[in-house]
Amino acid sequence: MNIAVDARTLAPERRQGAPGPARPPSPAHVIRDDAEALAVAQRLAAAFRGGASERDRHAARPLAELDAFSQSGLWSINVPRAYGGPEVSYRTLAQVIAILAAADPSIAQIAQNHLGILAAIRTVSDEAQKHLLFSEVLRGTRFGNAFSERGTKRAADFDTRFTDDGDHVVVRGQKSYATGALLAHLVPIVALDGDGRAWYAIAERDAPGLTVIDDWSSFGQRGTASGTVLIEDVRVPKSHLVPAWKGYEAPTADGAVFQIIQAAVDAGIGREALDDTIRFVRDKARPWIDSGLERASDDPYTIHAIGDLTIRQHAAEALLDRAGLVLDAAVARPDAEAVAAAQIAVAEAKVLTTEVALAASNKLFELSGTRSTLAAENLDRHWRNARTHTLHDPVRWKYAIVGNHALNGVNPPLHAWS
Repeated sequence: MNIAVDARTLAPERRQGAPGPARPPSPAHVIRDDAEALAVAQRLAAAFRGGASERDRHAARPLAELDAFSQSGLWSINVPRAYGGPEVSYRTLAQVIAILAAADPSIAQIAQNHLGILAAIRTVSDEAQKHLLFSEVLRGTRFGNAFSERGTKRAADFDTRFTDDGDHVVVRGQKSYATGALLAHLVPIVALDGDGRAWYAIAERDAPGLTVIDDWSSFGQRGTASGTVLIEDVRVPKSHLVPAWKGYEAPTADGAVFQIIQAAVDAGIGREALDDTIRFVRDKARPWIDSGLERASDDPYTIHAIGDLTIRQHAAEALLDRAGLVLDAAVARPDAEAVAAAQIAVAEAKVLTTEVALAASNKLFELSGTRSTLAAENLDRHWRNARTHTLHDPVRWKYAIVGNHALNGVNPPLHAWS
């Protein structure tokens, strides 16, 4: 993953931030229903797929693609109908992300925290704040992410703080792995108040004191630009201060929303890796010399391996679909048992989508042969993307919460990683 020194210690010329993108000149489209959301996702995926390999090769920042993505209406699909949004099901939202991730998983991942923030606003914000922030998103505004911090003991420990300053708060800290911040219009910053409670302080991308450094150097998910954010006395109006802590003081589905999108990204990576394996074996691979066969696609061992991967991919997608249904039930009725059921269902999907993404992107080379490793093919991007993205939260702990719930009736913890 990205290894970097504390950006606040860098020389001034290396602390130079990248400018934020312009706001859209016209309002974004508003999706009508689930069927349109899926149709738009398929159309965008077809457009994004052609340039995905070259964007990966050059670690290009997909600004034009993100503009098309957010203006399409897919960035507001979980805005509630009561506030003018389409409020598609989370079952559909997961399918949308998987479709897009198959085409370009970096682009799909950039939307993850934005959609998670919308779910949180629905849960914790008052009416005035919901109207204000949802209307921004319906116009085409993109939220980024300034959540994680390098150097704290645990992922949920934060050193970033804010202080009261009348009708604003003043935020100070540093963030890493800030997926989406570089190309966002607004940047939600996780910061603690004087009582240690976490809030989203949603700052303007080009606010004075907010510096987004394009220093993401991971070998995978290269287009996410998940670099460093410096927050040096950034003023945020209290109208844009969202009480994130309320989403986890009682059972809510907010954590499962963040997690199902992660699983959907991995499902898309696995699907594309498998599809590329099939294409390569059919069109370019050679049969082994001892097989006596004319085509690599007739090799019985290859046929068996493709059958195994296909079954595992379909199983992962089925669990993802089931997780969406259980999550929709928890959003509608967020009591302790419904929320735990959603967390467990999403964890099960996360296990299989992780495993098949890694298996398919690795098996690709075994079945396709040496030619598939050539730089011109760039097929290693599937493994690099799978290996990088699946590190987000460890699958070994997904097994633990599923097993502990089944064996001992222990509900999963309430946080954004569960």
